[in-house]
Amino acid sequence: MLWWGVAAALLANVLYSTGFVLEKRALSTLPALSTRQPARVVRHLLSSPLWLGGSLALAAGFAAQLAVYRTLPIAAAQGIFISGLVLLLLLSSAVLGERTSGRERQSIVAILVALGLVVASLQDDDAQAIARTAPPATLLAIAVPSLAAGLLLYGSAERRAKRRHRLPTAGVPYGVAIGLLYGVSSLAIKGVSGLLTTRDIPGAAAELFRSPYPYLLLFTGATGLVLSQTALQRCRASVIVPVCSTVTCVFTVACGTVAFGEPLPAEPVRLALRLGGTAVALSVLLALPRHDHDAPAPARETAPANAPDPPAESPSPLTELSHEAR
Repeated sequence: MLWWGVAAALLANVLYSTGFVLEKRALSTLPALSTRQPARVVRHLLSSPLWLGGSLALAAGFAAQLAVYRTLPIAAAQGIFISGLVLLLLLSSAVLGERTSGRERQSIVAILVALGLVVASLQDDDAQAIARTAPPATLLAIAVPSLAAGLLLYGSAERRAKRRHRLPTAGVPYGVAIGLLYGVSSLAIKGVSGLLTTRDIPGAAAELFRSPYPYLLLFTGATGLVLSQTALQRCRASVIVPVCSTVTCVFTVACGTVAFGEPLPAEPVRLALRLGGTAVALSVLLALPRHDHDAPAPARETAPANAPDPPAESPSPLTELSHEAR
């Protein structure tokens, strides 16, 4: 079952990467989106067949992710999900024409190393450690502050982006903020996957709607749609998606292991491989540039050639007093 989970995780990577690239391609043809007009954002998105195709790919990736969480521990699943960044960077370069920097190419190597470490840490007895649900109080104690932090960070990035003469951002602050939202969404997906069953469908449905999982999914899905598509339109997919994925991965591993109580491997070698893979994935985030140097620099105000010289400033009374004192 573990290797079926690995295959499902790799399939989810392909679907997510394809979906993000299609959405980015569609966003380049749409009018400028604004988080202040969420209804307008949704209306423009639904009018684009290409964007709808990308969203269908993401929905299929979501279904594959449900299967992953039923067969793999959280830490192992996230370590494999992060490998999807390799395909994302390659597709962004081939389809979107986004140039990757030296640091971004180095991050591909780091991601592959992280994938190898996590996969090497897997054994069949890991299936016995997979938790199905988390205590609601613990889950909400993690989710609510994380959602608030993500929304505050996104709002701060929006305010900084509106300052004139500021170097265009590469999307790292947006990616971190959205990554926190999707980290909470990932925990909710994990909880939903644990409650799905074909034995007692009415009972399972009642238990599902008594839990916080569907409501967290609804909030993060709706909010993440508007925020992620607005940020994706402004920034390179080859930067914002890897940052978002890395933050989601680290958040889900750290908080999900606590919330769901899944133990890490007891053997020192396997523990080192699992934690090492997560640490390497985190290093990808730190290696990415904070600003997009390929974007056009902000225009500077220049006075017309025939404009008169500005009048000289008259000295202030304090300046005159200081000269008299001398």
